[in-house]
Amino acid sequence: MSRDLNKVMLIGRLGADPEMRYTSGGTAVTNFRVACSRRRRAGQEGEVREETDWFTVVAWDKLAEITSSYLTKGSKVYVEGRLQTRSWDDQSGQKRYATEVVANDMIMLDSRRGDRPEGGEGGGDAPGGSAGMEDIEDMPF
Repeated sequence: MSRDLNKVMLIGRLGADPEMRYTSGGTAVTNFRVACSRRRRAGQEGEVREETDWFTVVAWDKLAEITSSYLTKGSKVYVEGRLQTRSWDDQSGQKRYATEVVANDMIMLDSRRGDRPEGGEGGGDAPGGSAGMEDIEDMPF
């Protein structure tokens, strides 16, 4: 019997502060965008170019609350999860699609002293380490 796999691992920086809201049932959900950059040589001259891909990440429940509390614009983060595509009809009746990473684990990669790029915002007091759903019980807060 074959198995399917849907797994995404990203390391990047947040492009804006996370946005948390609650569903009508009271479940926390946080959305944030992660930029992942890479360098490559282009053309015969070997000019180095930087390319950036943007990913929308969705976190639920306790992980949503943690990401909303401790991540800020410019935070470096490792996110692990799965890809999910949603569809809806917009106001003009046209079908729209969005592909997102549904996070099930997150590790803050900034140091406690605020390892942020120039111009990055937010405090550096967030604890480092994993915030996966299986680790929630062991977190010190």
